[in-house]
Amino acid sequence: MKNIEIQFLGSGDAFGSGGRLQSCILVKTGKQNLLVDCGASALTGMAGFGVDPNDIDLIVISHLHGDHYGGIPFLINGSQLMFKRERPLGIIGPPGMEKMLVRAMDALFPGSSGRETRFAMKISEFEADREIDSGDVKITPFRNYHPQVDNSFALRITSGGKTMAYSSDTEWTDSLLSAARDADIFIAEAYFYEKKVKGHMDYKSLISNFGKTGARRLVLTHMGPDMLSMLAQLDKISCECADDGKSFFI
Repeated sequence: MKNIEIQFLGSGDAFGSGGRLQSCILVKTGKQNLLVDCGASALTGMAGFGVDPNDIDLIVISHLHGDHYGGIPFLINGSQLMFKRERPLGIIGPPGMEKMLVRAMDALFPGSSGRETRFAMKISEFEADREIDSGDVKITPFRNYHPQVDNSFALRITSGGKTMAYSSDTEWTDSLLSAARDADIFIAEAYFYEKKVKGHMDYKSLISNFGKTGARRLVLTHMGPDMLSMLAQLDKISCECADDGKSFFI
């Protein structure tokens, strides 16, 4: 089995809590480089941590909130105008993503959605519970519970015998058991420590259910002010935590 590197180019929420960048996870399989989510600060994260945007092969989006997909218009326009990208770029996301991306492109860079790019670009939309083959990577989306947006998904990504699961933004729902089943690493939102808020995960609920997944490691991300304040009390936190720039290997 080969090693996979997972680097957080953004581990924060939508509002810059704790000075963290928005959701963006680089997954390096050895044959492909994936971004799992691409928040509006994605290019800042790449520049800060020495990642060449031209090295990204595929972007996988969990749901259509700006802190998870808002960086794509900047990456596409930067690739066309500044980075001189030539290699193809794939973008995969939930139903409705292509329409939303066109709107975002034209809102941020008027007229840009209709311009031909110098590089091949393929945009596709996934379906719940249906596995997608993309090179050496298999991606399976599982519907989670984030009712603030119509189509929101947890993701299960496998490559070379290794599995990464990603809850994205959600309160606990049993579909996460399928997404994270026996995964090598489960990256999960912990927006609050114990406060229950519709559509978002709290640490206590996550920990009480984590053992059911069979996953080997748990890494917290997308932490809000309440949860970040608890990190100083490490005796209360029984798992690993993401930080901007931090890498994990599986």
